[in-house]
Amino acid sequence: MCEEHMTESVFEPPGARRTEPSFPRRPAEVREAVERAVSERCRATHLPFDTHALADALLVASELTTNAILHGGGVTDFQVDVSGPAVRLSVSDRSDELPVSLPATTPGGRRRPGGHGWPIVCRLSRDVRVSDLPAGGKCITAVVPLF
Repeated sequence: MCEEHMTESVFEPPGARRTEPSFPRRPAEVREAVERAVSERCRATHLPFDTHALADALLVASELTTNAILHGGGVTDFQVDVSGPAVRLSVSDRSDELPVSLPATTPGGRRRPGGHGWPIVCRLSRDVRVSDLPAGGKCITAVVPLF
């Protein structure tokens, strides 16, 4: 397998002023960036990818982004790297709080709405890491197999 990879990130020349973020911040934008990175890598290496595996990667990207918006104070950075047989997704947010899994039901036995995103990320990813950021907040990196 070829070890080429693609990265989509924020790099600007010194002194450049940014009025809007140049990285995706919404789930739909993140999914588009992941699909584009996987497609470009597979086209460049002439390797097919499993459409079900790509769907898993898109779901993980969407869940990480949604969780950053709902629980982390918003997306502060996003990166996608396609390397070997996997895609690595990194989503940063403003919160220092670690993600948690909630029980599906309340103590009274009623179904709890929401709370499915983090278990989905953990189930579909080969590796998940949460890192503290030096200026505060965290970065969650998930590696999802593509083949």
